[in-house]
Amino acid sequence: MSVSSGSFALGDVELQCGRTIPQAQLSYCSFGTLNGERSNAVLYPTSYGAHPGDIDWVVGPVLNPDRHFIVIVNMLGNGLSSSPSDGVMGLAETGWVVSHLDNVRAQRRLLREQFGVERLAMIYGWSMGAQQGYQWAVDHPEAVERLCCLCGTARTSPHNQLFLLSLRQALTADPHWTGEGFDGEPLQGLRTFALIYASWAASQRFYGEGHHLADGPISLGDYVETRWLPAYRRHDPRNLIAMLDTWLAHDVAAGEAYQGDLAAALGSIRARTAVLAGRHDLYFTVDDMATEAALIPGAQFEVIESVLGHRAGNPRDSPPEQAQVRAAVERLWALPSPL
Repeated sequence: MSVSSGSFALGDVELQCGRTIPQAQLSYCSFGTLNGERSNAVLYPTSYGAHPGDIDWVVGPVLNPDRHFIVIVNMLGNGLSSSPSDGVMGLAETGWVVSHLDNVRAQRRLLREQFGVERLAMIYGWSMGAQQGYQWAVDHPEAVERLCCLCGTARTSPHNQLFLLSLRQALTADPHWTGEGFDGEPLQGLRTFALIYASWAASQRFYGEGHHLADGPISLGDYVETRWLPAYRRHDPRNLIAMLDTWLAHDVAAGEAYQGDLAAALGSIRARTAVLAGRHDLYFTVDDMATEAALIPGAQFEVIESVLGHRAGNPRDSPPEQAQVRAAVERLWALPSPL
């Protein structure tokens, strides 16, 4: 299997918010080989806080690099592509917000200019990756043949926004917050951040049935300290906030084209679409995802019956959920392209 990685130079990029990233960079990695017709490309956008090594387990078990050219693209703000940690971007407090529209524009340039890809055979995305998939399929319906969205919605719900605002408050309430950034590591804020995240990302049943004790007896506090906190301490906290703000602002129907009409926006999607919701996902609920899926012409909707909660859509270590996701993807491949 051919594997490569790189950074694509975007030049100066004006964001939807009106700010400009000077000499922006988009980091990516690829698996497999692009065919001569450039018709086998699969885009896999990153999720919140994820780097390719966190999600590339999908290559092989779910996405076949022997058949397809799989490109994992790091969203703007995640620390690998242009981010506040580079010193080239600020936060919402100074007028900086990256939208998924910005991410899609950058990704389209990468695919066109670096690889000569005009049309994607599939977009596969979990969580914020699914959000980017929806944005792609609405903004460029002629360029997406298949769309697989796992545990993510086309619009961030008010309840989900409350979760995100609580995470943001955890960080900005830390004594090291200056009003625009941090003058030291906000460890107190990060501990609160990890506690909130752990309580939402996995389900009530996950904890009630003791699944967090799989590797031995451990207190809830120690579980969060050893299993969750390190995942966020590795990030510059400014990047964590920037990605939260992207998630908060997400709405594929925003802007002049649809003026908030989500039904019209999703109704414009031409891709063969599969939408998979986690039964106990607290961020992106079954009801919210089912309602949106019903607005997409011909979309297939199914529920992943799992105690993993939101993480049912990224089941690195859980074969039953992997098998269900793989089957959904194979059903999509069996459908003829609508384009």
